[in-house]
Amino acid sequence: MPAPEPVRRRAEQLRTELDEHSYRYYVLDDPTVSDAEFDVLVRELAALEAEHPDLRTPDSPTQRAGYAPAATFASVTHDVRMWSLDNAFDRDELQAWADRIAKLVAGPIRFVGEPKLDGLAISLLYVDGRLVRGATRGDGTTGEDVTANVLTIADVPRELRGRGLPARMEVRGEVFMRLDAFEALNRRQDEAEERRFANPRNAAAGSLRQKDPRVTAARSLSFFAYQVEVADGAVPAPSHHATLDRLRDWGLPVNPEIEPLADIDAVAAFCARMEAQRHGLGYEIDGAVVKVDDLAQRVEMGHTSKAPRWAIAYKFPPEEKTTLLHDIMVSIGRTGRATPFAVMEPVFVGGSTVAMATLHNQDEVARKDVRPGDTVVVRKAGDVIPEVVGSIAAKRPKRSRPWVFPSECPSCGGPLVRLDGEADAHCVNVDCPAQRVARIVYFAGRAAMDIEGLGEERVRQFVDAGLLADPADVYALTVEALLPLERMAQKSAENLVAAVAASRDRGLARVLIGLGIRHFGPAAAQAAARTFGDLDRLRAASVEELTAVEGIGPVIAQSVAAFFATAHNHHVLDKLRAAGVDLRAPLAAPAATDGPLVGCTVVLTGGLTGFTRDAAQAEIEARGGKVTGSVSKKTTFVVAGADPGSKLAKAEQLGVRVLDEPGFVRLLAEGPAGLG
Repeated sequence: MPAPEPVRRRAEQLRTELDEHSYRYYVLDDPTVSDAEFDVLVRELAALEAEHPDLRTPDSPTQRAGYAPAATFASVTHDVRMWSLDNAFDRDELQAWADRIAKLVAGPIRFVGEPKLDGLAISLLYVDGRLVRGATRGDGTTGEDVTANVLTIADVPRELRGRGLPARMEVRGEVFMRLDAFEALNRRQDEAEERRFANPRNAAAGSLRQKDPRVTAARSLSFFAYQVEVADGAVPAPSHHATLDRLRDWGLPVNPEIEPLADIDAVAAFCARMEAQRHGLGYEIDGAVVKVDDLAQRVEMGHTSKAPRWAIAYKFPPEEKTTLLHDIMVSIGRTGRATPFAVMEPVFVGGSTVAMATLHNQDEVARKDVRPGDTVVVRKAGDVIPEVVGSIAAKRPKRSRPWVFPSECPSCGGPLVRLDGEADAHCVNVDCPAQRVARIVYFAGRAAMDIEGLGEERVRQFVDAGLLADPADVYALTVEALLPLERMAQKSAENLVAAVAASRDRGLARVLIGLGIRHFGPAAAQAAARTFGDLDRLRAASVEELTAVEGIGPVIAQSVAAFFATAHNHHVLDKLRAAGVDLRAPLAAPAATDGPLVGCTVVLTGGLTGFTRDAAQAEIEARGGKVTGSVSKKTTFVVAGADPGSKLAKAEQLGVRVLDEPGFVRLLAEGPAGLG
């Protein structure tokens, strides 16, 4: 039965939209929607075509891979078609795929899991072991000849080595940009006052498709091989995993995260592991690719018109979305720093609904050229603060005007001052209400005095009511003073006062953290507390004595000395003492002079399930080891828990050994020798 006219019109609209988005993504490297939004449109069209087969056409976006190549480069016909992949978005869809292919072959199916790199697919043709052509995927059959640019990529060997090389071999892989190279590229763009790249994928695609190979060479692209297609000669390996081992032997780089998987449960575990590690690999991935390992089974399974049946892409939840930017406002922090932030149409991204995102500073707003009324790309990686990546110029209103940074503080009306050489503007009014609120909130925060129930909204209410003027006033709060306030019941008041009382015994390091001394972070505060033991000795210390503390350099020492030289700060500290706040450091155990970790320097990153950060540090120090906050060539081990961040990438870059939590437990129990 033919599709109803409204359904037919919707299908045509979807095809038109997807054609435009594909052109912008594959040809212009300037997408106007996120990958996740593109996938939603594809799935809607595929559902309509499945329900009404008469709507399906050979040129439908659901039936082809990529897009026709641009005219900038010569066309290349691939020896073997470059396929797209079908997608799975959850465990059930993975299982459904496994069930489908199990019906196509006899015997058990084993798999191979690979990180799904967020880059640009490439085909490399080797003849007698020598690279003769590099081509983009294009529409899957015809791509663009980018050989001159591919030859500038250090990871791509010009000549293969070893025995058994096929006479003619087409290798598939991904060109991508590592995060450190991406950051360096954007720094150079800033210095040249040119537009920044929105993400590493766009940067890699744009770099590979430059007319001048010298530009490509300067962009530090990387490459991993993940597939081989042979037109003349055969790779003597029965499985995909063995084939990749052969490619390694011949000198092609293969992702070390690729691993064989026994069954679909192992596949699901691999996908979950890749999602947990996605921010610690040093490059961006947006999913995992799962392939059948047995090459003979692949032949039996065959292909659809668009994709191989023997492979599927497991897509992670999106961490970039587009939304409408309603306004740009400025917040004032505890030091007076004025930070612009975006007020947006709420959008679900990175596991939560986001309505506001940082814009960092005045220069960042100008570089990104984001304006109220723009459609913007928002990124949120795990627990990281949401960030506006940039605007989509094609969707900008015609009469849009650049946003102008204010000259007055939005809280107190005082001037916002930006000194020469500094990126940030500051409100210089020390009595600014916004600064007062921010200082007290920071003092009560989890990393400092950890006073539950004293968040920003409450603090602002108490400041407006005249109950709080500085952090020490927190300890003067009483149930009687709180009860007359709105939304403050007897039990709430009692709980808050009890939480305040409990915080008196947090110790000197927590107090120092809470005071928010500029440059004086948690590690330096703890080191100072351990060294001097109590507030009076620390307050009397000279700059030279402060600098002698490991982890405290001249800049931090000067900042601490200046803080303690200010009369207002003396007054706050005296109020804290009078309120019974413990201004001493707990007696520290003497540093271990022997033990299995003597001479070892360890960096902790990410969350551990069996240890708090302080407990993990104490265990290391009790065995003679030292814990530092940054990775360097002197680091012995990096212990990486959940969401490890940039320290893991730095460790991999420097070749520092990385331990997961079970490895850390072995290190504590047996020392380095127990790690093998």
